[in-house]
Amino acid sequence: MAEQVTKPRVSIEYCPKCRWMMRAAWMGQELLTTFENEIGEFALIPGGVGIFTVKVNNTVIWDRKITQRFPEMKELKQLVRDIIVPERSLGHSDRKTDQKQHEKPAVTDDYMKSNQEECQTCPKE
Repeated sequence: MAEQVTKPRVSIEYCPKCRWMMRAAWMGQELLTTFENEIGEFALIPGGVGIFTVKVNNTVIWDRKITQRFPEMKELKQLVRDIIVPERSLGHSDRKTDQKQHEKPAVTDDYMKSNQEECQTCPKE
């Protein structure tokens, strides 16, 4: 019997109070279109205040609280590709820039503190 290979799960956890669901859904649609044969599952996860985190399986590849910005679609596709099909070319979207720009930031003590603070962009209840 052949070994069954599980395709990766991509998830985007977003802040519903910040109204980021449509951004998360659009990014998910773009990833599913680009990696239609490589992604096994995609999930949108309503999360905590100010969160916008992209994961492949359980690996965080983008966290808005670390980077202080949203990913450009081109760089998000590159980050996902680098994990699920590193040998694949993305054509015109492929990286030709400095690799340091795309390195995953390390989680720091400042990150842990900022993760516990209130989001400044969320509407107050």
